[in-house]
Amino acid sequence: MAAKEATEMSKSTKIVAGGAAIGIVLLILLPFPFWANLLIVLGIPTAAYLALDPSQRRRLRRSGRKELGR
Repeated sequence: MAAKEATEMSKSTKIVAGGAAIGIVLLILLPFPFWANLLIVLGIPTAAYLALDPSQRRRLRRSGRKELGR
């Protein structure tokens, strides 16, 4: 039973793993040069982050780290 609990991933870990897998597949399959693929894979999440309001960015950073005492 303890081994099963140790192998379960949180929702955010699943999202990160899926995003990494999609990024690797895009780097391999898209017929663009490497720098263009890298720009797409890194640019879309960066643009989405910069589109957030400052309060939303704070909330995202706060929820992204583990806070002690909560």
